[in-house]
Amino acid sequence: MAMNVIGLVGWIGGWIALLGISTYTPNWVVWIFMPYFAYGPYRAVVQCRYFPTAFNMLRVLQEYPWQVLSNAPRGIDEHPDAEDGGIWIELPNPADRLKKGVPLTFVKHYRANWWLRHIGGPRTKPERKAQLEPLWFAGDPRFLGVVAVSARNWRAPRRLHFLYRPSAFDRRAARMHWEDASPADLERARRAGARFLGASPARS
Repeated sequence: MAMNVIGLVGWIGGWIALLGISTYTPNWVVWIFMPYFAYGPYRAVVQCRYFPTAFNMLRVLQEYPWQVLSNAPRGIDEHPDAEDGGIWIELPNPADRLKKGVPLTFVKHYRANWWLRHIGGPRTKPERKAQLEPLWFAGDPRFLGVVAVSARNWRAPRRLHFLYRPSAFDRRAARMHWEDASPADLERARRAGARFLGASPARS
């Protein structure tokens, strides 16, 4: 979050500073700054888009502790139990860890390039895939959560990414894996940021 704030201030401040400089320099200098004038506003918007995601992650981490998982299934093909298509990570079902896991997909690919490259497919190098081990997860995969990988000291998570199932935010989405969710599970997910949760789960 701190780096995002610094980046936002930097892009906006740089744009204003160069605009001020260009008013006291020959016209040809403006053309040198033109790439920044065009790209700076885009970068500022990109930085702003991160804040809602960051607050979503914060709410999840306030409700759920981190779990450290090894060999979590993942893939780039369609998962039959996913509510949305795309790259997925399968996580333990909190209702019964002996049951088949619940997949969370990368519904939005914003800031997900690193994850997409490392989950990859058959041609992805093993050493790149190994950087996903162990996987850190906080949340309830039936609704929403945060995934991360280990920092270099192996004691803290990094590259946090917010994942969610569409049914946790869209009343019209098909609800899968809700049949084992208790009222307490639903209320906890609601506190973590899921919307409209509170009614009895509907079977898909």
